[in-house]
Amino acid sequence: MRLQSILMGKADDYNHNITSMNKINAIGLFSGGLDSILACRIVAAQGIQVQALKFVTPFFGHDLLADEARFQQDIFDKYKIEAELVDLSEGYIELLRKPAHGFGKNFNPCIDCKILMLRRARELMEERGASFLFTGEVRGQRPMSQQLDTLQLIEKKAGCQDILLRPLSAKLMPPTLPEQQGLIDRTQLHGLAGRGRKGQLALARELGITNFPAPAGGCVLTDPILAARIQRFYQGLFAIGQEGITAEDICLLLIGRQFRLPGGHWLVLGRNEQENERLTALRGPEDWLLFMPERSGPVALLRRAAVTVAAEEQEQVKLALWAAGLVVRYGQKTEGRPLAGNVLMEQGGNQRKLCDVAPLPDELFKDWIV
Repeated sequence: MRLQSILMGKADDYNHNITSMNKINAIGLFSGGLDSILACRIVAAQGIQVQALKFVTPFFGHDLLADEARFQQDIFDKYKIEAELVDLSEGYIELLRKPAHGFGKNFNPCIDCKILMLRRARELMEERGASFLFTGEVRGQRPMSQQLDTLQLIEKKAGCQDILLRPLSAKLMPPTLPEQQGLIDRTQLHGLAGRGRKGQLALARELGITNFPAPAGGCVLTDPILAARIQRFYQGLFAIGQEGITAEDICLLLIGRQFRLPGGHWLVLGRNEQENERLTALRGPEDWLLFMPERSGPVALLRRAAVTVAAEEQEQVKLALWAAGLVVRYGQKTEGRPLAGNVLMEQGGNQRKLCDVAPLPDELFKDWIV
């Protein structure tokens, strides 16, 4: 009921609910960068219990899900912040099909991304009895998503008007309901703006924060090369189709050498042992996995080959030989050149050995490279 009262502007009901609590709780969006670290520490310094949420998708932070406990301990040891991961993969993958507010310079839907995060944070605020939300955003820091009119649009679309605090730029913005109700002291908040970092660095020194990451994009959707690849994927680059894209598909798209074989079949080739292990871990029951059991070389994953390859045995053999030829081509060389080799192909519980496979000539597959 607290959130509903806020959104309807019932300040009296809101105040009654808050004062009945033993301790004020707040949910913060935590990217792991300096701005979000500072925001959490500034709010916590006023005796408010901070729940820091790091949202992850296949496009940013997804690898942290493999060991959330380690992530939480690392953040607490460095910054004394209690953080947790929230997986937004399913909703985010769907969002990229047609974001209401368009894309940035590459394939990054920054405005809709922030709206999605805040909507989820608002839901969790209600569930967890938190009093308000906050972010580490700095007014004017980013041209697409952090101008004043855009910040106000985002909080309106996310249903967070009056309950979303931005501690680093609060003094440059109208007071929020938590400030008006005395839940947090506005005089201890800040008025930072623009792309410079002098103010943040000064605050970090004041708070004794020294071990923080350098500024970085973090989201692969802002990378011009990877963003173009992902965009083509959404446009139907491969035979697996545009519907039913999964988080595992995106993870596969971001590693290894990528090939579009004739017919639109999608093949990923590992470039090192780590990527070979990753491909093996990500394979599904409909995928073909190919490797040389007797020689060092890449693992190849042919995505959903069991359903995208024609039933005719001749077509299956042709595709298997193309994939195997790429495995041999990028495998261990002898006297500077790849030699024919045996390739094992696995699909489900079945195995098939392809003997004396010749390496594919470069001129044959150069147009297959994505």
